Amino acid sequence: MTPSVGVVIPTRGDRPAQLCEAVESALAQDYPGRLSVVVVADGPDPGSVETPASVRVLPNALTPGLPGARNTGISACDTDLVAFCDDDDVWLPGKLTAQVHALLDRGAGFASCGIEVSYGGRERVVPRLAGRDTITAGDLIRSRMVMVHSSTFVFERGALWVDESAPNGQNEDWDLALRAAKRQPIVNVDRPLVRVRWGRSHYVARWADRIAGLDWMLTRHPELAVDPRGAARVYGQLAFGHAALGHRREAARWALRSAATRPGEPRAPIALAVAAGLVPASTVLAALHRRGHGI
Repeated sequence: MTPSVGVVIPTRGDRPAQLCEAVESALAQDYPGRLSVVVVADGPDPGSVETPASVRVLPNALTPGLPGARNTGISACDTDLVAFCDDDDVWLPGKLTAQVHALLDRGAGFASCGIEVSYGGRERVVPRLAGRDTITAGDLIRSRMVMVHSSTFVFERGALWVDESAPNGQNEDWDLALRAAKRQPIVNVDRPLVRVRWGRSHYVARWADRIAGLDWMLTRHPELAVDPRGAARVYGQLAFGHAALGHRREAARWALRSAATRPGEPRAPIALAVAAGLVPASTVLAALHRRGHGI
């Protein structure tokens, strides 16, 4: 029997055109099983969010923010599986069928897929693939693996919930994927089946939130500080965040710790350059995002 799937799309209601595209991309899937779409409005009156009549629109009934909105959507689903799609992303044709087949073939409980990154509304997209059909917890400790993106997630309903203690929703998706991979390796359909749009995120420049989110991850998953590659990456991100805020001393401290943990970690000198005022943080991010990468 083909599993039923509930698609959860959280929104703040301030980008209606993108939300409509996200909803339509889910409804247009050629999935043979039952498919239902739930839009969860975090903030505005749900009545102000326009969607097709077949789509349920609910208010976030839990903790304000993205994690609470996602969990509200999960709670509203009566399906075998749950899938996430952010309101500024688009599923590509065949996405859901390919992932559910992978779940069933491998007897797994959580799936991801490749993505293509579109930055700032540009037509050019950059594919980001994992290069493998299985993602382990070790993989997600060594690297955030941007292609293991929330808009690619498909998993058993009720098996996992988003942690609502994530500071302002930061890293809730990384935490969820890492917890899933600790239970059982994630199956990955390694071709771009989701278009991820960067440059519109509500969180892109919230440096204090990013720092808090990284600290939260280090507390929740202490093994992140054990693997030299993963630890140096996180320390370098902390250095960059502090540099972006003008916290030169903290930026230097984390940059030195990053370089000492793994010599050659590129985020350390980049953070120092930002802290010294040689280049703005926004310029660094724009250059990386155009190439489908983040800091």
